[in-house]
Amino acid sequence: MNSKMEKPYVVGIDIGGTNTVFGIVDARGNIVSSGSIKTQTHEAVEDYVDEVCKNLLPLIIEQGGVEKIKGIGIGAPNGNYYSGTIEFAPNLPWKGIIHLANMFEDRLGIPTALTNDANAAAVGEMTYGAARGMKDFIMITLGTGVGSGIVINGQVVYGHDGFAGELGHVIMRRGNGRLCGCGRHGCLETYCSATGLARTAREFLTARTEESLLRKINPDNITSKDVYDAAVQGDLLAQEIFQFTGNILGEALADFIAFSSPEAIVLFGGLAKSGDYIMKPIHKSMEDNVLAIFRGKTKLLVSELKDADAAVLGASALAWELKEL
Repeated sequence: MNSKMEKPYVVGIDIGGTNTVFGIVDARGNIVSSGSIKTQTHEAVEDYVDEVCKNLLPLIIEQGGVEKIKGIGIGAPNGNYYSGTIEFAPNLPWKGIIHLANMFEDRLGIPTALTNDANAAAVGEMTYGAARGMKDFIMITLGTGVGSGIVINGQVVYGHDGFAGELGHVIMRRGNGRLCGCGRHGCLETYCSATGLARTAREFLTARTEESLLRKINPDNITSKDVYDAAVQGDLLAQEIFQFTGNILGEALADFIAFSSPEAIVLFGGLAKSGDYIMKPIHKSMEDNVLAIFRGKTKLLVSELKDADAAVLGASALAWELKEL
């Protein structure tokens, strides 16, 4: 009997620096039910896994119970596909090497696979989104950090150790760049993540004197959404913050194109939804800086999938390949 008939569902879990989103997915890629919790709630990873399971189990029971679930796929920062571990993730509260796939298997008795969250989003985009039919593309996730999933010849690139695709940690500013959560200075994610953009806003507000709607907000509380809202209202400083951010990201994308000559670069996450404020400077900077033989060849796309869905669907896609425990 076809296993998709016996076990018609998989579970996708997307672990972000802020939120963890989970969903039950059918063989056609429909998310039939979903939920979320705050990632940072528990300092002990065991308590965190318990809370995910406590919220996930009722959804599984609604669909007919554990025996209807083929597997669980997880996308997580610094997730290692080969070992099922999260290792030294700078944006998560748990330090060291966390055997996360095993923890879910032990609690739920369902086979579990894990990959980097951006790799999961890339699989979701390739299966259901803007990269359908593409064999060579790079997914860039702009969230709490900057992640990447690199697809070459239809395969996600994992590298020899499971960690390939850390383009958020290429160094964009050497010497006196911003301190990154990874402990080094000048990483792309310190400038082009949602948190990096808010950091730029604080720096601009301190260094500059002109009026801005952002001055009405406590600098410590400024978010990338605040900057977007101000930009929409015609705030020139906010628009300049997007310009600065887009310039740096475009420089980085020009270098990434030289590496794998992708058909497209797909941007994913809240920041990518800032429209022309961010996309125009990214595209101009990318084309200005790319090697002549690549100019005009790589499409710059925004994800077609809702933020949570791409990662949940991508993570869940891993689960169809799993063998029974």
